[in-house]
Amino acid sequence: MIRVLLADDHRLVRTGFRVILGMEDDIEVVGEAENGTEAVEATARHCPDVVLMDVEMPGMDGLEATRRIVAADDGPSVLILTTFDRDDYLFAALEAGASGFLLKNSSPESLVEAVRVVARGDALLAPEITRRVISAFARPGAPRAAALLGELTPREHEVLVELAGGATNAEIAAALHLGETTVKTHVSRVLTKLGARDRTQAVVFAYELGVVRPGG
Repeated sequence: MIRVLLADDHRLVRTGFRVILGMEDDIEVVGEAENGTEAVEATARHCPDVVLMDVEMPGMDGLEATRRIVAADDGPSVLILTTFDRDDYLFAALEAGASGFLLKNSSPESLVEAVRVVARGDALLAPEITRRVISAFARPGAPRAAALLGELTPREHEVLVELAGGATNAEIAAALHLGETTVKTHVSRVLTKLGARDRTQAVVFAYELGVVRPGG
């Protein structure tokens, strides 16, 4: 069972999400919060697997709440809610440790799938969101590029390129003609060598290090 915490300052939004998620046999909404402070406290109290986090909330915002939640040992994955009109929010959320993004006007099916994706430890890298953010904020040619990239094997480099395109493990396996278990091993090694805490941060690093280019 996937345990979900809803953090949004609009009760109607929380109610809608609760109804949608409550229809799924494998998802349970275990708590709600209407600001960042409550989200941090409720996370510690309810131990959810996923926190569905709004950004703009009174008091502590969703970005600071995400930083605190992700920093905790065995913290849950955080799925950011966005209206898609603030690129700076999106990139800041990446740096804060969010595992993915969801547009507030997404379909109920997209909401359910997003929760499942981040719950299993994958990043939600929807092209319409992440490519826009990376194109705006990626910094190619970072000083650490040579040292970090030199640690990757040719196969790990290929895996990183696929990750940057938003590919799932199954899609990477198909593209590189590998087994999914082998792909998982390569992904784990890539994260370790880059010092990335998750797949989302590895994608940001891929653009910062010039492995792939915005629009490429």
